[in-house]
Amino acid sequence: MKKRIVMNGLGVLLVLSMIFPLVGCGISTPKSQGPGDVEEVISEQERASVDDVPGEDLAVLSDGNLAFALDLYHQVEEKEKNLFYSPYSISVALGMTYAGARGETAEQMADTLHFELPPEKLHAAFNALEQILSSRGEEELPEDGGDPFQLNIANALWGQKDYHFEEAFLDTIARYYGGGMRLVNFLEKAEEARQTINQWVYEKTEGKIEDLIPKGGVGAATRLVLTNAIYFNASWLEKFPEERTEDGEFFTLDGETVTVSMMSYASPQRFRYQDGDMYQAVELPYVGNKVSMLVLVPDQGAFEEFETGLNVETLSGIIQSMESQAVDLTFPKFEFETELSLAEVLVEMGMPAAMSPEADFSGMTGSKDLFISDVFHKAFVSVDEEGTEAAAATAVVMTESAMPASPVKITVDRPFLFLIRDNETGAVLFLGRVQNPVE
Repeated sequence: MKKRIVMNGLGVLLVLSMIFPLVGCGISTPKSQGPGDVEEVISEQERASVDDVPGEDLAVLSDGNLAFALDLYHQVEEKEKNLFYSPYSISVALGMTYAGARGETAEQMADTLHFELPPEKLHAAFNALEQILSSRGEEELPEDGGDPFQLNIANALWGQKDYHFEEAFLDTIARYYGGGMRLVNFLEKAEEARQTINQWVYEKTEGKIEDLIPKGGVGAATRLVLTNAIYFNASWLEKFPEERTEDGEFFTLDGETVTVSMMSYASPQRFRYQDGDMYQAVELPYVGNKVSMLVLVPDQGAFEEFETGLNVETLSGIIQSMESQAVDLTFPKFEFETELSLAEVLVEMGMPAAMSPEADFSGMTGSKDLFISDVFHKAFVSVDEEGTEAAAATAVVMTESAMPASPVKITVDRPFLFLIRDNETGAVLFLGRVQNPVE
């Protein structure tokens, strides 16, 4: 292991030459640091290669993440009318946490999160999936592809200085998640540490996620925070002409009619489409044609029944049955943010051990001294004529326990669900619901 200073959150790194072991000893920081400087413990483990991860492991991981995404959706669907979150971000943050879990705590986490692979294969699959997703923004676009595709993913740990963390745990995070351990002082300067973490999230999400961890979200008993941030910005493969956007009606579940900005094309476009029992589905590709938005529009009066019955099988069936079709599409512009505290939700979903003082995260520290006190998640989405901008971040707070041939027509003028997914891997990056685009 070696240490470096991350200065003022700007990524200016001064690598310190001192190499020191973490097993059996505390981690010391320099005696003096400039304002905002954060020391980082760097594992000497190189990021794992994706070449040795079989495709079936990626498929198992993506299927499990989808199952968790829908389980979580049904747990939080009553919390807000408009809902948007990143199942991927939450799964990655809890995947890093799972790397330190043992015994019943690990078993409950695996069951709840649908981690079907053995730990080593699971973390390797997470690494491969992240590398594949990150590469989407590096691929050459067609000549008429428009603006560059952007998908940025970042992970980081924030640990209490002078606190012992197992070297094997830090190696796993470095090897499979590309995250180092930044040392902060929760014990004496919890508010300063909170602001430092939130600033990192703000920068990694291009300023779209502010104050991920609320005031009081960390305190003197906090020993570790695990964070994931994801930022997505992509143009539609077929942009909506701005001059065709006009006010239209949107019918809410409450029986209210609201006026929203409705986008449309001058002529029908070919999209993957399905007219199923109680719903219409259309897939809108982004530039590069590797990632798309899947829009699910239940029939008028059928939203609640469709939503209740949505599961992995029905969603997979919809995706597989979609075919290219000329579609006359009218779609609303919208922008909103969702904020979730997931600790109680995850307890209800089946992992109470991780949230109790009896939790076993001995893989992190060598002893059963930490438990998850909260999981904070924020997500932002904006959809307009050009494309979609979306961002999300997750923070897992660990606390010390002792202490047809003719065009079909689809007008999205009623509540709908949508997913942003990677077409090749099936990974669901974001999942949302719009009940009122102007609320």
